[in-house]
Amino acid sequence: MTLPPIRLPAHRRYAHSAIPQRPTYEWPGGKRLALLVVNNIEHFAYRAGIGSDVTGPAPVQNQRAYAWRDYGNRVGLWNLLDLLDELDIPSAHNINSAALEECPEIGPALRARGDEFIGHGRTNSERQDILWEEDERRLILESRDILAQHAGRAPRGWLGPYIAQSAVTLDLLKEAGFTYVMDWPADDQPFWMTTRAGPILSVPYSVELNDSPALVMRHHTGREFAEMIDDQFCELLAQSEKRPLVMSIVLHPFILGQPHRLRPLREALRRLLERRADLWITRPGDLADFVSTLLPGIVPGSEPA
Repeated sequence: MTLPPIRLPAHRRYAHSAIPQRPTYEWPGGKRLALLVVNNIEHFAYRAGIGSDVTGPAPVQNQRAYAWRDYGNRVGLWNLLDLLDELDIPSAHNINSAALEECPEIGPALRARGDEFIGHGRTNSERQDILWEEDERRLILESRDILAQHAGRAPRGWLGPYIAQSAVTLDLLKEAGFTYVMDWPADDQPFWMTTRAGPILSVPYSVELNDSPALVMRHHTGREFAEMIDDQFCELLAQSEKRPLVMSIVLHPFILGQPHRLRPLREALRRLLERRADLWITRPGDLADFVSTLLPGIVPGSEPA
């Protein structure tokens, strides 16, 4: 008797695609490497819910952990914005809607820079992947509408708190008007995914070059994270001679906004910017807009039916 092959659970959101077999294209200006600097602005419940802790992977929700995270909105964010201004780097921000409501000076500061507001749920004290569909829809719509009030336009992109999704998140996001997501770290190029309401774009967002898992979970130092930036950049720049790629640097103000980590971050970004002429330094929404202009069949998932 011949047994049928094992069928593992699958998402059916995108087909397999090996990067050497894809068509080659260029970013605007003939560039081959796009750089995204993405910051996370988060607000947490006091002594309740969930939230990271500098001491280790099993956080205790007490006043110390709350205050460490609150440092990000009181001090760290402003350190990072000064750094981005100093180096003339455009940025995008994954924003808990509660942060804009609780910290009214944040929205105007981001608008003054021309930065992009990206949906990031209501608060990082909760996850959306454990909610009923109607509750998750309410979360998405509520956070979308609050960001629209503060930004002057609805966000187009989404990153779930803790980069988490339910089985229907992509469908709910597309139905709510979102055009791209950053929750699927499967590639160094963008690719199209399917939803019940039409395609949605996956924009590369690193869980490796990301200060939260690197410094909080793996206990890397600020200098080690700067070395990661150097190594990622040099390797991707070399690889981009073959094909267009995306490098994302992911920051949290309560982590990289700390002064002792800010200095090596500044040094790493300055070294990277010595090759500014070779880079398309952009924001996720602008990258998604450009990808939407490419002909069908160029980006994975866009093949003609």
